[in-house]
Amino acid sequence: MLQKSPLFEISRVDPREPEAAELILAMTEEIRAIYDHTIDGHGHFKPEDVLVPGSGFLVGRVGDRAVACGAFRPLEPGIAEIKRMFVAREHRGHGYSKQILMMLERLARESGYTTVRLETRPKQAAAISLYESLGYARIPNYGMYAGREGCLCYEKTLA
Repeated sequence: MLQKSPLFEISRVDPREPEAAELILAMTEEIRAIYDHTIDGHGHFKPEDVLVPGSGFLVGRVGDRAVACGAFRPLEPGIAEIKRMFVAREHRGHGYSKQILMMLERLARESGYTTVRLETRPKQAAAISLYESLGYARIPNYGMYAGREGCLCYEKTLA
């Protein structure tokens, strides 16, 4: 267990575990609904991407129920990518996404990364607000997102 509070506990898990897979599926379904099925919702994410050295997958629980997740994976030397940030709809508004993201940043820093990047979409106003409030700045679209309209890329230097 990495973090525990009276209500919310964060731990590192295998993303192939049932509770992790359920959260990933819920996120995929929500993204598809928001964007009218015009995107795949997977974001080119495979569980194996966060099972390599220098990566990790977190699940946040309220009691014994998994309600939030997030991951980081190697992108290029010194740079990690944040993936699969999600909080179940009925558990939003409690700061769980902030706790997950801060823990991902800490683990990325401990893994030797100096920078983290992520991609989101314009209709995800709450996510954009979270990222900007934690010091993420817009950057030109990177990697697979380069040249793709509708992608918003962000970066943060880890202290």
